[in-house]
Amino acid sequence: MNTTPSAVAAQEQHATIRVLLISAAAALGGFLFGFDTAVINGAVDSIRGAFGLSAVATGFAVSCALLGSALGAWYAGPLADRYGRVQTMRVAAALLAVSALGSGLAFGMWDLILWRIVGGIGVGVASVIAPTYIAEVSPAHVRGRLGSMQQLAIVLGIFVALLSDAWLANIAGGASHLLWLGQEAWRWMFLVAVVPALVYGALVFGVPESPRHLVAKGRMAEAKDVLRQVLGLHSDAALDAKVEDIHQSLKTEARPVLRDLRGPRMGLLPIVWVGILLSVFQQFVGINVIFYYSSTLWHSVGFSEADSFSITVATSVVNVLVTLVAIALVDKVGRKPLLLVGSAGMAVTLGAMAVAFSHAIGSGADISLPGHWGVIALIAANLYVVFFGLSWGPMVWVLLGEMFPNRIRAIALAVAASAQWLANFAITVTFPSLAEMGLTFAYGLYAAFAVISYIFVLRAVKETKGMELEDMTG
Repeated sequence: MNTTPSAVAAQEQHATIRVLLISAAAALGGFLFGFDTAVINGAVDSIRGAFGLSAVATGFAVSCALLGSALGAWYAGPLADRYGRVQTMRVAAALLAVSALGSGLAFGMWDLILWRIVGGIGVGVASVIAPTYIAEVSPAHVRGRLGSMQQLAIVLGIFVALLSDAWLANIAGGASHLLWLGQEAWRWMFLVAVVPALVYGALVFGVPESPRHLVAKGRMAEAKDVLRQVLGLHSDAALDAKVEDIHQSLKTEARPVLRDLRGPRMGLLPIVWVGILLSVFQQFVGINVIFYYSSTLWHSVGFSEADSFSITVATSVVNVLVTLVAIALVDKVGRKPLLLVGSAGMAVTLGAMAVAFSHAIGSGADISLPGHWGVIALIAANLYVVFFGLSWGPMVWVLLGEMFPNRIRAIALAVAASAQWLANFAITVTFPSLAEMGLTFAYGLYAAFAVISYIFVLRAVKETKGMELEDMTG
């Protein structure tokens, strides 16, 4: 029987109410991530009309925040390693609050783009820091479930954004109609994001710093105090063993920088490439087309504006529910099996959507789905969201938070998250043009990426269920 100090520390660990609460507070960054990226869904048509945008310009106006997100994610790792996870989360909250205010009061397309990029930087920072922080404060046996809180917060943010869009458009009589203080409803869709940004900023003032960051900075007494709170470790032997485990995994390394990620495969370590490709495939299956453009899409194929908003909200509810299922399964079934099921399911449902839209009548933005094909497309889209929400939505964030060795975790996650935002940008900015070419081609392309993602997971992704962070290797 293994009775080493490290084994004793692992055996004593248990999830505390404290770790649940601070993980929830950190995951609120994911809520803002979801809210900020999805809120533009209800405003797309109004922005296009207000500023007279072409399809290409509309795609850029919707997706420009993602360039900011890539920038924020890139620098989040070095900032988190230098100033701490908690301080970096506070910066993200401030950027998101300022962006919401500026976007709501924008007077032109370029002004809107500027504020959307500022908010994107905040989203990018939050997307890196929340999973890193949650993974670093969680006991191994529940780390998957707590890490999935990030994705749950994201889908709740998407749901609340779409619900508020629908509510504001409904009471105004349309997204382009005037609402309070002489401002159009689409502007209020952005302005309401100030509230959760301020709540997030207030909550992160109450969470402790990551014990792994504290050990890296030599603040051992503080690290022990945090470990006592979050892991329920009370004996000095167990605390000392856990701190020593963390210290041993860090002590031979300097503060991580990009050159630490260099390796033999096309210039990077294999584990870094796995993280990058997980991020890219999460976006290349086209999920954010559903959440950024779905109201416009359903409107374009014959549904009323009100019904389009309702369908979009219903889809986001489905996303929340299946994420809850994923949280229940992740530490029982594992990460890899859920990813494989998700890839297979998305390939089939995206293929069904491609077939449905091959029967569309009309061209460009003026199309409709005859007979039962509209219903088939709607069912396929929601089943697609089910498979994504059960797998690639939460599992990628869980894996990115835990799969890298301690010495490179923050910087490797930053690189992977930056790749994710750039992939998101590529998919989002091209969709309006692809839609004008033909939705059959667009959804067929996303289905092909789902098939490739299945092969990638089968061959390259390793299971991390139940492993301690200190045991992760490159």
